[in-house]
Amino acid sequence: MTSSSSPSQDTKRLAHDYPEGLRADALMEEDVAWSQEIDGGRDGEQFDRSERAALRRVAGLSTELEDVTEVEYRQLRLERVVLVGVWTTGTIQDADNSLAELAALAETAGALVLDGVIQRRDKPDAATYIGSGKALELRDIVIETGADTVICDGELSPGQLIQLEDVVKVKVIDRTALILDIFAQHAKSREGKAQVALAQMQYMLPRLRGWGQSLSRQMGGGRGGLATRGPGETKIETDRRRIREKMAKMRREIADMKTGREIKRQERRRNKVPSVAIAGYTNAGKSSLLNRLTGAGVLVENALFATLDPTVRRAETPGGRLYTLVDTVGFVRHLPHHLVEAFRSTMEEVGDSDLILHVVDGSHPVPEEQLAAVREVIRDVGATDVPEIVVINKADAADPLVLQRLLRVEKRSIAVSARTGQGIEELLALIDNELPRPSVEIEALVPYTHGKLVARAHTEGEVISEEHTAEGTLIKVRVHEELAADLAPFTPTPAA
Repeated sequence: MTSSSSPSQDTKRLAHDYPEGLRADALMEEDVAWSQEIDGGRDGEQFDRSERAALRRVAGLSTELEDVTEVEYRQLRLERVVLVGVWTTGTIQDADNSLAELAALAETAGALVLDGVIQRRDKPDAATYIGSGKALELRDIVIETGADTVICDGELSPGQLIQLEDVVKVKVIDRTALILDIFAQHAKSREGKAQVALAQMQYMLPRLRGWGQSLSRQMGGGRGGLATRGPGETKIETDRRRIREKMAKMRREIADMKTGREIKRQERRRNKVPSVAIAGYTNAGKSSLLNRLTGAGVLVENALFATLDPTVRRAETPGGRLYTLVDTVGFVRHLPHHLVEAFRSTMEEVGDSDLILHVVDGSHPVPEEQLAAVREVIRDVGATDVPEIVVINKADAADPLVLQRLLRVEKRSIAVSARTGQGIEELLALIDNELPRPSVEIEALVPYTHGKLVARAHTEGEVISEEHTAEGTLIKVRVHEELAADLAPFTPTPAA
């Protein structure tokens, strides 16, 4: 009966049977004598050189976690989304319109909307926004549609985000994060990018997540010692501190930019140039109206928040008076308060203007909701005392009954179409009538050597009549008190 020898016994036999110089040759002969029957089960499958050098995919090493709640920092990568809304007040049509607007926002951000659901509740659930049972039903919808993101039609607390993600097992974001992402995509100017970055950091600060119990640093400095080995500052506290430092720096930069814009605004005030601000709901046609009135050439696109950076252009009334038109950022219902705070310096253009053109989309199913949302933001920035003209845009595509209803309810309103030019002449005449007029009417015979005064009268005032005589320019104008004082020495003396 033969017994198998162990590897250690084989090694001893080789050392005994062969001299020291021949041991390597014997080992090589043993390797060459490899056979499938004897050694195949031990060595397994063999690979040639090319296969050993090739890249081989190893299963199970992907870091695309199914449980995304473990991820601390995530980029907003929207691809296939399911929308979720909570209907608390109003009619079912109002809830449908709100979710339809959320779908438009998601598409603007680059997402593919697969489904949308609404739940009737008195108020959102404090834990999972829609309740634990409905969250499980939402998980089934996510699996059925193959979605990778859930967007909630409201601003969720950090706890709601975490607990809803625990149930649905995909990324969950809210309306605020979605709007911030759109703003980040569309901001072009240095000031716009800074304002968006500040709003994003304000939103992110209370929602930071750690990787569990992060390692801490020692308390104190130097080599440590008794009573100095404490928890120190944890990783998430360090992140929060750095974000606060960045926010402080960003606020200082925005304040410096505000100073430059304020200097330009003071120059316009010094020259007595009236200002008209174009405000309104996003995608209502503000940029199209600015292009129609001034030929500014601003980007026009059928998308939400297509233009964010404020644009100031020079315009002229039919009577020849100069004024400036300011195109402001578009508004939306439930505009995140982070954005209102970050863009407050830009929205000050509305508060400092002499007239607001409140543009509303006449083709929208419920334009009254757009008016209410914009007026809420105007109230937040303290511009309620500025005169307002409601400009009902897209009149060529609007329902005539809706136009009649708006024109009847809004006393100072006009229907126009920036695309076709309908009503633009009437709007210009209305702007001319509504802009503040100079307070002093004066007639002066200005010598030709003082032609600058005539030029100022054309720029800063309203020329009623003008006649060139042998002695100079006989001009009758309405001007402000400062220019009236400069023209006073040239007023003709009445004949005795």
